[in-house]
Amino acid sequence: MNKLFSIIPLFLPLISGLISSSVERADEPRNNGKNEAQFRILIKKGERKLYLYRLESKEENIQKTYQIALGSNPIGPKLRQGDGATPEGDYYITHKNPRSRFYLSLGVSYPNISDAEAGLKAGLISKREYEAIAGAIRQKDKPPQNTRLGGDIFIHGGGSGTRDWTIGCIALENEEMKELFDLIPVKTPVKIIP
Repeated sequence: MNKLFSIIPLFLPLISGLISSSVERADEPRNNGKNEAQFRILIKKGERKLYLYRLESKEENIQKTYQIALGSNPIGPKLRQGDGATPEGDYYITHKNPRSRFYLSLGVSYPNISDAEAGLKAGLISKREYEAIAGAIRQKDKPPQNTRLGGDIFIHGGGSGTRDWTIGCIALENEEMKELFDLIPVKTPVKIIP
């Protein structure tokens, strides 16, 4: 045992160096001194526009505006599966899909808690489904997509064209979708208004 304690001091500098090199130091910037940008998306259905806002150094500016197409039933909020409506409310990006049927896509967190409350009140979903949706939203996860409220709402490529053609999603031109897909992170806030 005494031999073990006598050789420990020989290894302390090595162990100390390994630990300090693997731990991030609080005084070192995480991003090489650059300010990390934050984004938010505002979709104005009546204008058929998606506005990308960038917040950097406590200042928010519109970075880009995109022309969009909506669901085939573009007026009013989404109420149920198959209604062809694009939702209205506060959401966030749940995931990125690089293998979308429509080029690239960003998952939108529909239904949100307000959608679930309305669906529960209308008898479209059960209390258990409501709780599953609310729990996922509180955790910033993807809410259940297989209820009578519908789901699988995306911002995707495929073209904005001259008419509304999606089943409730928001469509952009492919080149613009690539730009948006590469730029924004998961959890980016999305607000959709009439």
